[in-house]
Amino acid sequence: MAKRKARKVRARRPKHRARKAPGAAGGKLPKGAVTLIVILRAREAQETLLEAELRALVGPSRREEGCLAYNLHRSIDTPGALLLHEVWASREAHTAHTYTPHFLRWNARKDALLASRDANFWKQIA
Repeated sequence: MAKRKARKVRARRPKHRARKAPGAAGGKLPKGAVTLIVILRAREAQETLLEAELRALVGPSRREEGCLAYNLHRSIDTPGALLLHEVWASREAHTAHTYTPHFLRWNARKDALLASRDANFWKQIA
């Protein structure tokens, strides 16, 4: 029988690495990128519907050109309060987002669900 050469066994690397969002772990966002923080409070008895409507925005928004991050958070301390943390490649990319079918659907329904909404654009400085 022929002898086989011993092969070195190397630790296998995972085929897919987790993709980090730009700006994650202190990274710098691309020039021109903007962050939008939206704090929403549900009308009484509308908490579940508000969360469902916002959840429906997440997937399609994340797939949009120019969307760097789109995350929905629920408040631990304030019942019925939700936060959207959005990062867009530019203000223009966010404006284009406001013309998408999923955003227009949300926009048509939001007034019946919201007690208040506070939104501010932010620019990363460090």
